[in-house]
Amino acid sequence: MKRQWSPEELIETFILVPKEQTVLPGDIANANVHNRLGFAVMLKFFQLEGRFPNYLGEIPHQVIEFIAQQLGFEETDLSNYSLTGSVHKRHRVQIREFLGFRRMTKEDKEIVKQWLVDEVLPHAPHFEALKDQLNRHLQHLQFERPSAKELTRLIYSANRTHEQLFCHSIASRIPAQASHKLDALLSTETTLEDETQFRQSVFNRLKSDPGRLGLKSLLREIGKLENIRQIDLPDNLFKDVSGRLLQAYRRRASAELAGQLRSHSAPVRYTLVAAFCHQRLREITDNLVELLVQIVHRLSINAERRVEREFLEDFKHVHGKEAILYRIAQAALAHPSKPVEEVIYPVASPEKLQALIDEKERTGATYQEKVYTRIRTSYLHHYRRMVTPLLETLEFKSNNATHRPAIEALALLKRYQDNPNRYFNEDEEVITTGVLPARQRDLVVEKDTDGKERINCVNYEICVLQALREKLRSREVWVAGAKKFGNPEEDLPKDFEHQREEYYQALHQPIEADVFINKLQEQMSEALTTLNQGLPDNQHVKILQRNKGWIAVSPLTAQPEPQNLSDLKQEMTRRWSLTSLLEVLKETDLRVNFTDRFRTVASREHLERSTLQRRLLLALYGLGTNTGLKRICAGIPEESQSNLLYVKRNFIHAEHLRNAITEVVNAIFQARSTAIWGEATTTCASDSKKFGAWDQNLMTEWHSRYGGRGVMIYWHVEKKSACIYSQLKTCSSSEAAAMLTGLLRHNTAMTVERNYVDTHGQNEVVFAFCHLLGFELMPRFKRIGAQRLYQPHTGAKENYPNLEPVLIRVINWEVIRQQYDQMIKYATALRVGTAATESILKIFSRSEIQHPTHKALVELGRAVKTIFLCRYLHSEALRQEVNEGLNVVERWNGANDFIFYGRGGEFATNRMTNQEISALALHLLQSCLIYINTLMIQQILSEPQWMSRMQAEDFRALTPLIWNHITPYGSFRLDFEERLKLETSQEDLT
Repeated sequence: MKRQWSPEELIETFILVPKEQTVLPGDIANANVHNRLGFAVMLKFFQLEGRFPNYLGEIPHQVIEFIAQQLGFEETDLSNYSLTGSVHKRHRVQIREFLGFRRMTKEDKEIVKQWLVDEVLPHAPHFEALKDQLNRHLQHLQFERPSAKELTRLIYSANRTHEQLFCHSIASRIPAQASHKLDALLSTETTLEDETQFRQSVFNRLKSDPGRLGLKSLLREIGKLENIRQIDLPDNLFKDVSGRLLQAYRRRASAELAGQLRSHSAPVRYTLVAAFCHQRLREITDNLVELLVQIVHRLSINAERRVEREFLEDFKHVHGKEAILYRIAQAALAHPSKPVEEVIYPVASPEKLQALIDEKERTGATYQEKVYTRIRTSYLHHYRRMVTPLLETLEFKSNNATHRPAIEALALLKRYQDNPNRYFNEDEEVITTGVLPARQRDLVVEKDTDGKERINCVNYEICVLQALREKLRSREVWVAGAKKFGNPEEDLPKDFEHQREEYYQALHQPIEADVFINKLQEQMSEALTTLNQGLPDNQHVKILQRNKGWIAVSPLTAQPEPQNLSDLKQEMTRRWSLTSLLEVLKETDLRVNFTDRFRTVASREHLERSTLQRRLLLALYGLGTNTGLKRICAGIPEESQSNLLYVKRNFIHAEHLRNAITEVVNAIFQARSTAIWGEATTTCASDSKKFGAWDQNLMTEWHSRYGGRGVMIYWHVEKKSACIYSQLKTCSSSEAAAMLTGLLRHNTAMTVERNYVDTHGQNEVVFAFCHLLGFELMPRFKRIGAQRLYQPHTGAKENYPNLEPVLIRVINWEVIRQQYDQMIKYATALRVGTAATESILKIFSRSEIQHPTHKALVELGRAVKTIFLCRYLHSEALRQEVNEGLNVVERWNGANDFIFYGRGGEFATNRMTNQEISALALHLLQSCLIYINTLMIQQILSEPQWMSRMQAEDFRALTPLIWNHITPYGSFRLDFEERLKLETSQEDLT
């Protein structure tokens, strides 16, 4: 039972209705107070929990007080009410009879076990959710809940039964030949040189991530894909299996070595390996598509960089070329009618002009021609060796007839891969329309020796690959067997037409498009009117005529830190000086029990929970600080690196970490005192931070703004510094997609209504999706001066004369009306998670808007953005609010460096799963710091002398993100009496 109850919750849960009071033993006059109160408390506890308490300490004192007040008792001490006495046993029987409950028999347990096997376990809920479902079911059946150990035994027994049935079912569908191939994946063989040395099994190689882009890495990935394809598993093997269950078996297979898998029974072994191969097939296909996209991108980027360097070198050949050209242009404009020799020659001599001409003839190719020449050379001598096997391995498809020419062009490239000729055959139909833009025609069309126009094979191949890259990124062309780059039609919910009204209600949007549009038009008109009327008196915002309309906004004034907060930090340091970060992690777990969220991926646990808890905390600390497992256990005699590695491999996974983070974040919300922190907030801010990382993988990229290779962690932090969600992402991936993902998937008790972002976290499509999903996007614009406002109605411009310079056309409401249902369908796909947010946004990421739904989303986004801009410009308080929210994220990023200090704060691994685990462990560790600091601050402010000092400004700026009193390094001891045992000194020898 939870410890803290609000007055409203007490009334709702623990009120004794008249019918319940009639069954209380005796009456107030002659009944024993302890027995009467004890009976009432046991009754309400049983109604809530479905069981009787194991000890009186399980019941919060405020609950006992509340029930005692209803009975008119001043005495609230139940120490004389024994839970082992005959009176309590009699009360148990009476309460069960009154509520209609009974204790479970052996037959009842078998019924419940079968229900778990049939209804619950196929969906693979995590252990805590499984217990919650089971408890609700027992209450529904009116069975008294058994003890925790008995409940766990029942779950494990049901799990074993379900595993046997499931594995036998899957194994029976696998053909005998495929079964032999699955066994072959796990086999190892001795090397020719040394029979005691074993080659790594194919299965262990399949688990490895792709390395850095290169021919060897690419061929290894293709080899992995072929290894899985040649097994020839049935396409419908896991057709009716839930994604969570399939992922659980895949995770379990990944955590075990090939030798461990060989020790399982045949049905379990085949199911585990088949689940792994089924999931890995899609992941490797995505990796290959990612490699293809990177190859084409690198081909162009490297060529452009080299040509730019050459142009800069050529530019230096004639000294002062730029100044000469400037003076020539100035003189020519000043005297346009005079002869050249009178105007130009005094500025630049004929010899100087001839030098410019000679240099141009030496380097006469245009920039684009030089770039394309460099691309062709690089492609022929290096990159073509990578592209050819990729095109052979991947199967490209498209759902739109508009993009069919691209598929036919790829088929043409495959037919001519081994053709050494410069041109395609004269009778070959080479498709250019719908594949290549008009500007590239001159690059692929040449004249042969007979003067005929022919298509150059290599040039055409390069142009098709460049077009393919863009179509793959927007998924106009997709790849069979891929997930991230797979069929976009699978992103949308299949039952949308049947559940249409339910989906509209879930989004809180009207079914009629006109109702939706009318409401938006009213909001636009109101926002524009408010800004237009308030602009003359707005001292901090001006609409200027320059640059065809420009919005000038005065910067916000920095506010000093309140002195009382500085004193509060000093008091925390005085009371809890040099608190170990490991102690913070341990204390949080003792209060929150987040380590219960870490369950083994195997079918059962063998470690004692106390031992597992200690090893989990040590491993999480080593991962979250980036110091590593070896150094963490170095000073602990009873622990070893192998123990922590076992725990990490079998217990610490991304899903478990996210569940643990949710537990801690919810505990922060529950522990907060409203008198100090205010009411629960519904706003958060999101931003990313770059971390250095090893670069032999597909996750690490060069960051164009911050420089250096690394990865990004995108944070969602609410106003009082609790981070509700984090995600590891590449440096070039969309921040807008990451922002939406966090809002939809954070899974904490917080209800998010508004989200602050920087410029990179917003665009018009994201404005539209946020509006449809019920979130208010509130960005801080980097170039707010260039923003524009749209009109809600035709002819509305004259109603807003003060906004005229930045007010442009009317929103195209007709395209919104036509595509309204389709927009709701995509928003529903985001909400229910049928596809990744980034995958859906990529469909609408092209600058050339062709998709009608894309046009509608952009128009809707412009309308919503106009409403926000009007409010943002009109209210300085709103601008201050957005800025303060984003400052919280910046401060959160500052604490990252303090906690993630090991190895210079660099992700020292090329395994993408390990990078994600380290990022989530950092999130967990930092959340624990917030939780403990919250309790420390509340303990100080519970003292009247401190609370009386706090002013409104102090509470506004109060934050638990403080680390002056924390040490992440452990303790240091200097003892001159101890010496290191080194070699014997000369003095000792004499």
